[in-house]
Amino acid sequence: MSTMPPDAVPHEHLHVLYRDHNVWLRSWLRHRLNNSADAADLAQDTFVRVLLARTASSLKEPRHYLATIARGLVIDLYRRRSLEQAYLEALQLRPEAYAPSAETRAQILDSLLAIDRLLDGLGTRTRQIFLAVQLDGLSYEKAAERCGVSVSTVRKHLARGLMHCLLLDEA
Repeated sequence: MSTMPPDAVPHEHLHVLYRDHNVWLRSWLRHRLNNSADAADLAQDTFVRVLLARTASSLKEPRHYLATIARGLVIDLYRRRSLEQAYLEALQLRPEAYAPSAETRAQILDSLLAIDRLLDGLGTRTRQIFLAVQLDGLSYEKAAERCGVSVSTVRKHLARGLMHCLLLDEA
Protein backbone atom coordinates (compact mmCIF):
# COMPACT_ATOMS: atom_id res chain seq x y z
CA MET A 1 0.00 0.00 0.00
CA SER A 2 1.37 3.44 -0.99
CA THR A 3 1.78 6.13 1.62
CA MET A 4 1.98 8.93 -0.97
CA PRO A 5 -0.79 11.51 -0.84
CA PRO A 6 -3.02 11.57 -3.95
CA ASP A 7 -1.54 14.81 -5.28
CA ALA A 8 2.11 13.74 -4.79
CA VAL A 9 2.49 12.62 -8.41
CA PRO A 10 1.50 16.04 -9.87
CA HIS A 11 3.82 17.70 -7.36
CA GLU A 12 6.64 15.38 -8.42
CA HIS A 13 6.11 16.48 -12.05
CA LEU A 14 6.22 20.11 -10.92
CA HIS A 15 9.40 19.43 -8.96
CA VAL A 16 11.05 17.96 -12.06
CA LEU A 17 9.79 20.84 -14.21
CA TYR A 18 11.13 23.35 -11.68
CA ARG A 19 14.47 21.57 -11.31
CA ASP A 20 14.97 21.29 -15.08
CA HIS A 21 13.78 24.74 -16.16
CA ASN A 22 13.89 27.26 -13.30
CA VAL A 23 17.42 28.49 -14.00
CA TRP A 24 16.63 28.79 -17.72
CA LEU A 25 13.38 30.68 -17.01
CA ARG A 26 15.04 33.12 -14.58
CA SER A 27 17.75 33.79 -17.16
CA TRP A 28 15.13 34.25 -19.91
CA LEU A 29 13.23 36.73 -17.72
CA ARG A 30 16.38 38.54 -16.53
CA HIS A 31 17.34 39.10 -20.19
CA ARG A 32 13.93 40.73 -20.83
CA LEU A 33 13.63 42.69 -17.60
CA ASN A 34 17.26 43.62 -16.81
CA ASN A 35 16.41 42.96 -13.18
CA SER A 36 17.34 39.78 -11.30
CA ALA A 37 14.86 40.31 -8.46
CA ASP A 38 11.90 40.83 -10.82
CA ALA A 39 13.05 37.84 -12.87
CA ALA A 40 13.16 35.61 -9.79
CA ASP A 41 9.72 36.84 -8.65
CA LEU A 42 8.12 36.27 -12.05
CA ALA A 43 9.76 32.84 -12.39
CA GLN A 44 8.22 31.84 -9.06
CA ASP A 45 4.85 33.26 -10.14
CA THR A 46 5.10 31.24 -13.35
CA PHE A 47 5.59 27.99 -11.45
CA VAL A 48 2.75 28.88 -9.10
CA ARG A 49 0.50 29.26 -12.16
CA VAL A 50 1.62 25.85 -13.40
CA LEU A 51 0.91 24.38 -9.98
CA LEU A 52 -2.56 25.92 -9.84
CA ALA A 53 -3.34 24.83 -13.40
CA ARG A 54 -2.11 21.29 -12.60
CA THR A 55 -0.50 21.03 -16.03
CA ALA A 56 3.05 20.03 -15.07
CA SER A 57 2.57 16.37 -15.95
CA SER A 58 1.19 16.88 -19.45
CA LEU A 59 3.64 19.36 -20.97
CA LYS A 60 5.15 18.41 -24.32
CA GLU A 61 7.12 21.65 -24.72
CA PRO A 62 7.74 22.92 -21.19
CA ARG A 63 9.94 25.87 -22.08
CA HIS A 64 7.41 27.18 -24.59
CA TYR A 65 4.64 26.81 -22.01
CA LEU A 66 6.68 28.47 -19.25
CA ALA A 67 7.72 31.31 -21.57
CA THR A 68 4.10 31.90 -22.57
CA ILE A 69 3.02 32.21 -18.94
CA ALA A 70 6.05 34.33 -18.06
CA ARG A 71 5.47 36.63 -21.06
CA GLY A 72 1.97 37.36 -19.77
CA LEU A 73 3.35 38.07 -16.31
CA VAL A 74 5.92 40.47 -17.78
CA ILE A 75 3.14 42.31 -19.60
CA ASP A 76 1.15 42.49 -16.36
CA LEU A 77 4.21 43.83 -14.52
CA TYR A 78 4.82 46.57 -17.10
CA ARG A 79 1.12 47.44 -17.22
CA ARG A 80 1.00 47.74 -13.43
CA ARG A 81 4.11 49.90 -13.31
CA SER A 82 2.82 52.13 -16.09
CA LEU A 83 -0.51 52.56 -14.34
CA GLU A 84 1.23 53.26 -11.02
CA GLN A 85 3.46 55.86 -12.67
CA ALA A 86 0.51 57.60 -14.34
CA TYR A 87 -1.36 57.62 -11.04
CA LEU A 88 1.62 59.02 -9.12
CA GLU A 89 2.09 61.74 -11.74
CA ALA A 90 -1.60 62.67 -11.41
CA LEU A 91 -1.20 62.81 -7.63
CA GLN A 92 1.74 65.20 -7.95
CA LEU A 93 -0.55 67.69 -9.69
CA ARG A 94 -2.82 67.86 -6.64
CA PRO A 95 -2.07 70.19 -3.76
CA GLU A 96 -0.43 68.32 -0.88
CA ALA A 97 -3.35 69.09 1.42
CA TYR A 98 -5.61 67.02 -0.85
CA ALA A 99 -3.25 64.09 -1.28
CA PRO A 100 -4.82 60.76 -0.28
CA SER A 101 -3.33 58.60 2.46
CA ALA A 102 -1.06 55.69 1.58
CA GLU A 103 -3.93 53.27 2.27
CA THR A 104 -6.33 55.20 0.05
CA ARG A 105 -3.69 55.38 -2.70
CA ALA A 106 -3.25 51.59 -2.53
CA GLN A 107 -7.02 51.06 -2.73
CA ILE A 108 -7.33 53.43 -5.67
CA LEU A 109 -4.44 51.74 -7.45
CA ASP A 110 -6.01 48.30 -6.89
CA SER A 111 -9.28 49.65 -8.31
CA LEU A 112 -7.48 51.10 -11.33
CA LEU A 113 -5.77 47.76 -11.96
CA ALA A 114 -9.11 45.94 -11.72
CA ILE A 115 -10.65 48.37 -14.21
CA ASP A 116 -7.64 47.95 -16.49
CA ARG A 117 -8.11 44.16 -16.42
CA LEU A 118 -11.79 44.60 -17.25
CA LEU A 119 -11.01 46.85 -20.19
CA ASP A 120 -8.14 44.68 -21.38
CA GLY A 121 -10.56 42.21 -22.96
CA LEU A 122 -12.17 44.88 -25.12
CA GLY A 123 -11.03 45.61 -28.66
CA THR A 124 -9.25 48.89 -29.26
CA ARG A 125 -12.21 50.67 -30.83
CA THR A 126 -14.67 49.38 -28.21
CA ARG A 127 -12.34 50.42 -25.38
CA GLN A 128 -11.84 53.87 -26.94
CA ILE A 129 -15.60 54.46 -27.28
CA PHE A 130 -16.38 52.98 -23.87
CA LEU A 131 -13.86 55.27 -22.16
CA ALA A 132 -15.01 58.33 -24.14
CA VAL A 133 -18.59 57.86 -22.95
CA GLN A 134 -18.05 56.39 -19.47
CA LEU A 135 -14.89 58.19 -18.35
CA ASP A 136 -14.85 61.41 -20.36
CA GLY A 137 -18.63 61.81 -20.13
CA LEU A 138 -19.08 62.45 -23.84
CA SER A 139 -22.49 62.14 -25.41
CA TYR A 140 -22.92 59.46 -28.05
CA GLU A 141 -22.76 62.16 -30.71
CA LYS A 142 -19.52 63.66 -29.36
CA ALA A 143 -17.96 60.21 -28.96
CA ALA A 144 -18.94 59.38 -32.54
CA GLU A 145 -17.36 62.61 -33.73
CA ARG A 146 -14.17 62.02 -31.72
CA CYS A 147 -13.79 58.44 -32.95
CA GLY A 148 -14.87 59.10 -36.52
CA VAL A 149 -17.79 56.66 -36.44
CA SER A 150 -21.58 56.84 -36.52
CA VAL A 151 -23.75 57.18 -33.44
CA SER A 152 -25.14 53.67 -34.04
CA THR A 153 -21.57 52.34 -34.01
CA VAL A 154 -21.00 54.11 -30.68
CA ARG A 155 -24.16 52.47 -29.29
CA LYS A 156 -23.05 49.05 -30.54
CA HIS A 157 -19.54 49.34 -29.07
CA LEU A 158 -20.81 50.79 -25.80
CA ALA A 159 -23.27 47.90 -25.45
CA ARG A 160 -20.46 45.46 -26.18
CA GLY A 161 -18.25 47.10 -23.54
CA LEU A 162 -20.98 47.12 -20.92
CA MET A 163 -21.84 43.47 -21.60
CA HIS A 164 -18.17 42.52 -21.35
CA CYS A 165 -17.84 44.25 -17.96
CA LEU A 166 -21.07 42.71 -16.68
CA LEU A 167 -20.02 39.20 -17.72
CA LEU A 168 -16.61 39.58 -16.09
CA ASP A 169 -18.22 40.97 -12.95
CA GLU A 170 -20.52 37.94 -12.80
CA ALA A 171 -17.57 35.58 -13.20
